[in-house]
Amino acid sequence: MLFDTHTHTTFSTDSRMTFAEAEQAARERNLGIIITEHMDLAYPEPEAFTFNVDDYFAAYGAHRSDALLLGIEIGMRDDCVDANREIVAKHPFDFVIGSIHVVENIDIYQGSFYHTRTKEEVYHQYFNSMIVCLEQYDFIDSLGHIDYICRYAQFDDPELYFFDFQTDIDLVLSQLAQRDQAIEINTRRLYLPDSKEALLPVYHRFRELGGRFVTIGSDAHKAKDIGKGLDLAMEMAETCGLTPVYYKERKPIRLTL
Repeated sequence: MLFDTHTHTTFSTDSRMTFAEAEQAARERNLGIIITEHMDLAYPEPEAFTFNVDDYFAAYGAHRSDALLLGIEIGMRDDCVDANREIVAKHPFDFVIGSIHVVENIDIYQGSFYHTRTKEEVYHQYFNSMIVCLEQYDFIDSLGHIDYICRYAQFDDPELYFFDFQTDIDLVLSQLAQRDQAIEINTRRLYLPDSKEALLPVYHRFRELGGRFVTIGSDAHKAKDIGKGLDLAMEMAETCGLTPVYYKERKPIRLTL
């Protein structure tokens, strides 16, 4: 079964999609789905982007099945490692994504993160935060949306070009490969002009450095986006010689069409 491994419902601060809407959309499209709600501890805005994990399992646990799994998207920070590790250790998640959303206590969605600095400076800081966190977050299954910063970067060309940042990206990919952790192909930006081609060298390099697994996720916050772009991501994985997987009970299972 093909799985959309990155989706958000109302336990995530920025999502209004109900569980019933997500479940129905996945069923109509003959997809498996993993719910991966946002957990960004110490987020700059109090009480935003966190949720009660016990309530989450109480609400959704009875609906768990081979085609509907429960995960979490951890916002990685180097000042919350132990607290995040405890959350993951104490709960029966199927899948754990680790993502960078906040750098030096600024959400990179905010325009203030980009003011007065060059693209090279900003992207280097973003990747440095990722590298520092990955050294400590040995308990995640997959690195989420390596190109997340491109969504919000306020530059004429925010695209991520591998050869412009190869030193930084190699450190990220090497760390994942050494631990046999996966990297996500996030489909949110694959429809933009040139984005797919710009990202392909990143995934090719991951394979060259010994990486094996990719997870594929739409990052859907609305029912209409569930499953969007999974076909493009599967093509990318095949082109790069990577194995697309989903996780159940924290173990990788190969995706099939």
